[in-house]
Amino acid sequence: MNLERQTRLLLPALLSLFISSLVGQAAERPNIIVFYTDDHGYADLSCQDVFDDIRTPHVDALAASGVRALHGYSTAPQCVPSRAGLMIGKFQARFGVEANGRSLDGFDRETTIAQRLQEAGYITAQFGKWHLGPTTEIPKHGFKYVYAQNSQAPFSANITTSGDDRPMSVLKPEMYHVDGCSRAAASIIKRYKDAPLFLYVAYRAPHVPLDAPPEYLKRFPGKMPERRRQALAMLSAVDDGVGLVMKTLKENGLTEKTLVFYIGDNGAPLKIHKADLPGGGPGWDGSLNDPLNGEKGMLTEGGMHTPFVVSWPGRIPGGQEYPHPISALDVAATATALASIVTKPGDLDGVNLIPFLSGQNKAAPHDALMWRWVSQSAIREGNWKLLRGGDREYLYDLDGDLEEKHNLAAKHPEIANRLRKRLSDWADELSPPGLARNMPDGGAWGAYFDFYLDGKQPAPLRDKFAAKPKGTAPENQNIPWVLRGGQMRQTSDGLQITSDKKNDRQSPFIARNSLKLGGPVDARGTLKTSGTGMLTLSWRTSADKDFSPENRVSVAIKPTTDWQDVAATIPARADIIHVRVQVPNGISTIKNLELVPTSGRTVTLLK
Repeated sequence: MNLERQTRLLLPALLSLFISSLVGQAAERPNIIVFYTDDHGYADLSCQDVFDDIRTPHVDALAASGVRALHGYSTAPQCVPSRAGLMIGKFQARFGVEANGRSLDGFDRETTIAQRLQEAGYITAQFGKWHLGPTTEIPKHGFKYVYAQNSQAPFSANITTSGDDRPMSVLKPEMYHVDGCSRAAASIIKRYKDAPLFLYVAYRAPHVPLDAPPEYLKRFPGKMPERRRQALAMLSAVDDGVGLVMKTLKENGLTEKTLVFYIGDNGAPLKIHKADLPGGGPGWDGSLNDPLNGEKGMLTEGGMHTPFVVSWPGRIPGGQEYPHPISALDVAATATALASIVTKPGDLDGVNLIPFLSGQNKAAPHDALMWRWVSQSAIREGNWKLLRGGDREYLYDLDGDLEEKHNLAAKHPEIANRLRKRLSDWADELSPPGLARNMPDGGAWGAYFDFYLDGKQPAPLRDKFAAKPKGTAPENQNIPWVLRGGQMRQTSDGLQITSDKKNDRQSPFIARNSLKLGGPVDARGTLKTSGTGMLTLSWRTSADKDFSPENRVSVAIKPTTDWQDVAATIPARADIIHVRVQVPNGISTIKNLELVPTSGRTVTLLK
């Protein structure tokens, strides 16, 4: 038999063996689901057993089926860097995304876990908050499907809640943003029940603006701060979403084929005072970090020690309370290992958790965890933690002082010196290198460290947040916005805009020029109005000579005497230099307004 004939006869058999091998490998690879919550304090799962007002039965069941990490950590006390670290799998200051507002060029050059899994044959999908650049470009980072709803404003999507394909474009909300993300995720599971899946479900909850609908709010009757009620309701919606996804897995026989992570991106923002302000805009988000000390914006335990649950029935024994520190960086390392993806040294900073959580390896996964965020840096080695804020330094034994109340730096200088040296050596690998110093960060290591770690009384709540008699006006303030089409005055409630009765064709707007907002820009605010219509945002970039109809987004608002929260995204990629905010005819009062750019300084109502 000649060689050509042998080859022709053997080729089908070889191809069959190769395909069978690939199918076998695919069958062995688990689905991977990451639930990622937003500004979710450590206390706020009922399985944490801290407070009895929170109810999260589905996440509790997830923990009971696997591991509740007693010491699970985010990579930063802030949204953008923590998400960048999670997605790439290595510490974000290695590629220039140390804090909100930093350039995302480094992130864009990195390879995400979604890209790695997609190349390995996974169906990948993103749901909810992205915060790592334009949502229209999420597919470039490895996600085949996108449903980027994080508010009740129009959002980018290439699928519907039913999992049906649509062109990537702006989609109007079909339901509450948490519910929409959950429904879309469940639909993708049904659609691809026979393929390996990677789902990143990033709920914008309980992050402000607090916007829980009545059906969730009514689950929490009784006397409590209204912001607390909102947070509990939003987290109840998240819990329902986890329940829907887990039910869908079970109905399709995928429970034991799916590894699930549930992680918070950072601690809750308390703003020290935990003021129960009206409206749902900036301030305390209603979530709590107890018994941990500190809050979002700090490298204390309250800033980045978050809810952290891992479940994989059949591979990870259930009912565990895992005692060793683990990190959100471990998600990428675990996923690549399970998908048999080859990575190079330096690609990832985490470890594969499965040998540790399954009991195969009894050692601690990490001999140390380290962080640097703007003017703060920290290292945890075993139970010892060294924390630096500017030039201040604190040493804690977390075994008996998880609340970080007793600074032992003076008592154990040799431990502090050793940890500082190790932290400094690691920080020299970052960009820029070195331990953090007195860099501007909104006063976190100043006022926050004064209060939480040094026991000093906080400054009184700022006047603009303090209650004032109705009808009185605060001291005159310079308003950096220009009004067109009406009258404007500062009241105790906020910036009041009254339309010009002589010109009812043109509703009034406020405008601000000479800006430099790196797009896209998240806009959010709280207002009330007597008029019916839309709140419209128009913008001009450095490339535009004038305002154009395409550069406009609108949000429906109701005529009401109650405060209502609004949110929208200005999708421009170029620098935005000029913004207009148009309100309906009548009397409108804007209590707060924020334009949060991808890069550049946040613009608010009064500065």
